[in-house]
Amino acid sequence: MRDVAIIEAPSVLGLRPTGVEDLPGALLDAGLAEGLGAVRAGRVEPPGYDPVRDPVTGVLNAPGIAAYSVALADAVGDVLRAGRFPVVLGGDCSVLLGNLLALRRGGRYGLLFLDGHTDFYQPAAEPAGEVASMELALVTGRGPEVLTDLEGRRPLVRDEDVVALGFRDTQESTAAGMQPLPPALHAMDLDAVRASGAAEAARRAVGLLGRAGAGYWVHLDADVLDDAVVPAVDYRLPGGLTREELETVLRTALTGRGAVGFDVTILNPRLDEGGVVTAGLTRCLLRAFTPEG
Repeated sequence: MRDVAIIEAPSVLGLRPTGVEDLPGALLDAGLAEGLGAVRAGRVEPPGYDPVRDPVTGVLNAPGIAAYSVALADAVGDVLRAGRFPVVLGGDCSVLLGNLLALRRGGRYGLLFLDGHTDFYQPAAEPAGEVASMELALVTGRGPEVLTDLEGRRPLVRDEDVVALGFRDTQESTAAGMQPLPPALHAMDLDAVRASGAAEAARRAVGLLGRAGAGYWVHLDADVLDDAVVPAVDYRLPGGLTREELETVLRTALTGRGAVGFDVTILNPRLDEGGVVTAGLTRCLLRAFTPEG
């Protein structure tokens, strides 16, 4: 088992305050820290939410997200320097910027992006200006400079060092006018994962990420899971990975030498009556951190 340090990052600056900010407390109440034998490395509080879309950048809360990303990167960096494995509990997907900024300060790293959506929107195509639909574009250097060039380190991750796995929104995002994924980015949609099997898809992903050299971050949006299993998310899509498939992918990624950190985002506990979904996700995560055999 890894020497895990949990950071709470309850930001909804990239979405809206509907309940995703309760994710850290819900997973901790469900026993995640105890199950991982983790230390608690603190909580990074976000600035106030501004519901007005900026007319210049076309996004919500751009200055707040930029400032929060630096603060979160500092917290993640402290955990890494202590020789521990950071597990960041969001919040919405915009926390990915801070996590990758922490790594980018130290060199070239990869990203395993597990999400039901590709989140590669440009501001003009995102209906509400939510960064939680743009974070993959932003971390690869596409979008407003205030968010793509944090500390002058653009891009936070190179296209060729990203594997997007398990997404199923191609029809929806194409219809909405989302910019296409770049050809150098490694894309394995849900159908591709099913065609090869989760175990083989995960092995291939980790092999590709090994080319980044220093290691890779694992990003998990809870909506990569089957909507019938995890309906407690704000933007639902039919289908998705089973818990068993996700455990297989995560175990392969997290127990490998290359993984340097992990985040969990988007689960909305206010949509989880009785905490059943939260409890199931917690069990899934605990099993994923445990090597087989």
